[in-house]
Amino acid sequence: MVLLFSLPVLAENERQIDVDNLVTTQHKTTILGQTIKYSASIGTQPVWDEEGNAVATLHYTYYQRSDVQDISRRPLVISFNGGPGSASVWMHVAYTGPRILNIDDEGYPLQPYGVKSNPYSILDVADIVYVNPVNTGFSRVLKDKEGKLLAKDKQKEMFFGINADIKYLAEWLNTFVTRNNRWLSPKYLIGESYGTTRVSGLALALQESQWMYLNGVILVSPTEIGIKREGPVEVANRLPYFAATAWYHKKLAPEFQAMTLEQFLPQVEAFTMSTLLPALTKGGFIGAEEKQQVIQQMARYAGISSKAIMQNNMDVSLDFFWKELLRDEGKTIGRLDSRYLGIDKKEAGVEVDYFPELTSWLHSFTPAINYYLREELNYKTDIKYNMFGSVHPWDNSNDNTGENLRQAMAENPYLKVLIQSGYYDGACNYFDAKYSMWQLDPSGKMQDRLDFKTYESGHMMYLRHADLKQSNDDLREFIKAATPAEGQPAIYKH
Repeated sequence: MVLLFSLPVLAENERQIDVDNLVTTQHKTTILGQTIKYSASIGTQPVWDEEGNAVATLHYTYYQRSDVQDISRRPLVISFNGGPGSASVWMHVAYTGPRILNIDDEGYPLQPYGVKSNPYSILDVADIVYVNPVNTGFSRVLKDKEGKLLAKDKQKEMFFGINADIKYLAEWLNTFVTRNNRWLSPKYLIGESYGTTRVSGLALALQESQWMYLNGVILVSPTEIGIKREGPVEVANRLPYFAATAWYHKKLAPEFQAMTLEQFLPQVEAFTMSTLLPALTKGGFIGAEEKQQVIQQMARYAGISSKAIMQNNMDVSLDFFWKELLRDEGKTIGRLDSRYLGIDKKEAGVEVDYFPELTSWLHSFTPAINYYLREELNYKTDIKYNMFGSVHPWDNSNDNTGENLRQAMAENPYLKVLIQSGYYDGACNYFDAKYSMWQLDPSGKMQDRLDFKTYESGHMMYLRHADLKQSNDDLREFIKAATPAEGQPAIYKH
């Protein structure tokens, strides 16, 4: 069954998205052996300015289980990807949604392209809405009554910056929750990469400007969320990621290769915090003997030569590591997932020519999402689906999103946080994420409400089949644990 509501604003023969429309289709799938019936509602909802004029419209896809009688107890998960400028496509058709990419068990593209059922989707325990911010997916800035777009500087002020993004999305979510009668539902935000900056800021904005309180925030492959990692901390925090990657590519001594990552990485982390970081703080005044000992141990863990580390004064950049680790094999490694291999024009140099993981992912995601939305969910439009949209220059100033998340947790005793990271993610590495978690609440009084999970894959850990199952299981358990029992008050006890 298809239900279509539309308020068109199209001039004749003009290619433009409808301001406010909705297409709903009915489906069923099997999740963890259980048959689940659900509706998929896909459409657009306006962004209004302070005068009540529609200035943009956001495209979204909303999945709702059909056999739930009381949605007041049914969790709602609100999902964002990152960039900034990325569509909410990655987690939609590869992680939590009911349909996922046709890929192999390690996440590499397969033809024919397309989608298949996701047997681990969290739709059994929660409804999900995937939101595309302005200029991503089918979301667009709208023309005014005179047929003109907002000036570029006005667009930036309204949409394209850390705090502007949070402000308009909080307003938009208020409307979505109201339209869909979800005010009573337990609510969760999930963001990936830059999306973690977005949802960390939204946690407080929703509380303070929309009076909407959350049960949980999930940070997938988080950014720094305004928690600075500069100088020696930034340099030292790379080593555990280097070590995990070198272990995967079998570049370590037999004693390390014989260990599991869970056995091996704690000693690397301990060395990083207890030895490497203090050594780096000494800069050029470190003693020659100490420097040599530290470099030799770094080389053993990172899988590259002590000479290369010495030449970089122990500050081995990510770009150099991606080029250096497999240089003798004529290969480079991926940025977002260092399991992926690339081939550069020259083996020499200190930077890779391209990121092989991203080209691999665009291989499969782009045809899949275009087919899926138009053919399976029946959303017909000539508007191009922007995998990455025009949002730059992005205003990164005044990033207090980590502090905003801490404040939201302090104000809301219900609110819990889950962090998910892949060991092989070089863009948002897992040890940086762990460091941010440690620094999020300096008082330590809320550490029992922070949970951390790691996976043997990269930025999009769910592409690996084993981690697709485990990461969704972790989400499912988090949602259940963060949804309080009936009658349980939000209160701090003496």
